[in-house]
Amino acid sequence: MPPVKTHQSCPDCGGTTCVTVNDWGTYCHKCHTSTLNKDMKDMESEPVKKVVPMNTQNKAQYKYSDISDRRISLETCKKYDVTVVKEGNMITHHRYNYYDENGKHVGSKFRRTNDKEFWSEGDLSGCGLFGQNLFNQGGKFITICEGELDAMSAYELMGSKWPSVSLKNGAASALKNCKQSLRYLSKFDTVVLCFDNDEPGKKAAQEVAKLFEPNKCKIVDLELKDANEYLKTGQRQKFTEAWWNSRTYTPAGIINLADLGASLYDETENQTCPYPWAGMNDKTYGMRTGELVTFTSGAGMGKSSIMRELMYHIMQNTEDNIGVLAMEENTKQTAFNIMSVEANARLYIREIRKEYTQEQLDEYEKKTIGSGRFFAFDHFGSISNDEILDRIRYMAKGLDCKWVFLDHLSILVSGQEDNGDERKSIDILMTKLRSLVEETGIALLLVSHLRRPSGDNGHENGREVTLSHLRGSASIAHLSDAVIALERDQQADDPIEANTTTIRILKNRYTGDTGVACYLHYDGQTGRMTQIGNPFLENDNEEN
Repeated sequence: MPPVKTHQSCPDCGGTTCVTVNDWGTYCHKCHTSTLNKDMKDMESEPVKKVVPMNTQNKAQYKYSDISDRRISLETCKKYDVTVVKEGNMITHHRYNYYDENGKHVGSKFRRTNDKEFWSEGDLSGCGLFGQNLFNQGGKFITICEGELDAMSAYELMGSKWPSVSLKNGAASALKNCKQSLRYLSKFDTVVLCFDNDEPGKKAAQEVAKLFEPNKCKIVDLELKDANEYLKTGQRQKFTEAWWNSRTYTPAGIINLADLGASLYDETENQTCPYPWAGMNDKTYGMRTGELVTFTSGAGMGKSSIMRELMYHIMQNTEDNIGVLAMEENTKQTAFNIMSVEANARLYIREIRKEYTQEQLDEYEKKTIGSGRFFAFDHFGSISNDEILDRIRYMAKGLDCKWVFLDHLSILVSGQEDNGDERKSIDILMTKLRSLVEETGIALLLVSHLRRPSGDNGHENGREVTLSHLRGSASIAHLSDAVIALERDQQADDPIEANTTTIRILKNRYTGDTGVACYLHYDGQTGRMTQIGNPFLENDNEEN
């Protein structure tokens, strides 16, 4: 083993002086992240995750006990499954057990009391917050502390009534840990952040608070360093007062426009991605985060083809993550839809897929969904609107998805029509979706169906779409930044016309430019949509 050159802090877990550096690379004794040098000379490295097996032989040394120097009771230690090693009456080691969402013990953290050195065994990457397994049903409040001892202290200080959990690796990992447990934390009405009273703790609290919707998160202002300091000094009342008086996190929202200064011309706030087709970019100047765009059409107008073109195009032209909630298809279908664009073939059809070798399919997968940037909603059975909103929020804040596709609005509303008031249901849902876009800053690309027109001139005959044709409610038009209609005459005798979709901009808040943007031809061999010239122009001239 090469000699240790130096000790450094760990960028993954935030630990100080826990990383040893030698000629072979680096190794963190706390989170077990290591790097291996490609070359001894240039010291380039690649991260390698190491899982240290749990040492079952030493488990017998650890016994339940109160932690007297911290004034933590035996009952609390048993509840949180914390054990210790004693030499005489002196505690020399703590053991904190971690569990996955199914309640399975997956790893442990250890703390040596004389030098406060930490290390771990097992795999902590897939587990939740410390203590999360104890309060799995949700409830009114949950308190998050920086460390295990503080979580146990807060639990005792609040009379063992309210759930209390801790981060896995302190303030440095706060945002990462809470993102991973965001769906769990959403089960509680209020999230109370009780981080250490120091600059890292205060900064981490501000970052974590932004994960939650308005009025859901509170921050405790401590006078002492942490919760355990209150417990050790017997100041239970002062802690409970600080906890109940915790301030609701509210971002700054009202400013004097004169204070904008140079930031007025900062173009980094909303990300932009062009559409795959020039005609749409001419009218819209592309897609932007922070906007809600509704695509609307009747059946068979090319909606599914356009959606998969957009997903693929965003992947190719940004580095962003993409969320997909396709309510009428399973996740495998979604995956094959995206792969199909890369392959220039309809891989979503099983018979066509069989014409390709597994090596070819693997390559298409690698270049698309294998990027790790697509996240799909694995949906089965009925689901409420609030649950859909929760999934979108998690995609945005927990998975950093900047572009989210929701297909389609009508199927969500259909399950909410107990009173038969479809318009009211759409109003409520659209208002919530609009608010979610404002809250998270995502681009939400929404599919909405058209109402069935009266008479024989239906949308399948290429009828021109107007905003009044939107199904159910005017709120779709009011709350969308853009409304884009798809028109196609499926009954046309000319095969070009029958397979050409007219893209009509019905609303365009960004530029105000509306009307026909372009014509997209569907290739039945490749499944691709490409822009062509006006195929109806010659016929129009003949009629004139």
